[in-house]
Amino acid sequence: MTNTKPVLNVLGGLLDNCSCNPMTGYLRDGFCNTTPDDFGTHVVCAVVTKTFLEYSFSKGNDLMTPIPHWNFPGLKPGDKWCLCVSRWKQAEKANAAPLVDLKATHALALKYVSLELLTKYASPIL
Repeated sequence: MTNTKPVLNVLGGLLDNCSCNPMTGYLRDGFCNTTPDDFGTHVVCAVVTKTFLEYSFSKGNDLMTPIPHWNFPGLKPGDKWCLCVSRWKQAEKANAAPLVDLKATHALALKYVSLELLTKYASPIL
């Protein structure tokens, strides 16, 4: 018998899907779920902005350019994407953090950032 615990979001509910178009998540299943080998801890479901994409590019992570052999279409403002919690935190300190879908952000994010701070960036359009 398998004992699988439900995956929770930062609000304590079941983790919602972040995006299937583009397909996101460390496991590329649309969810900001994680595993022990996810060293980036891709648990924040962000609604990316031009400011964030440019910031990420300036830090050496180009999320805008398509990479066809990885089935990566490149991101554009408004796309939802599972971000590394450390990158989101870094962007927040630089005034470049994107909005967050709290229902699709994994509860593990709370180990690194407060619910109060995440709530400040909660997307009103979800």
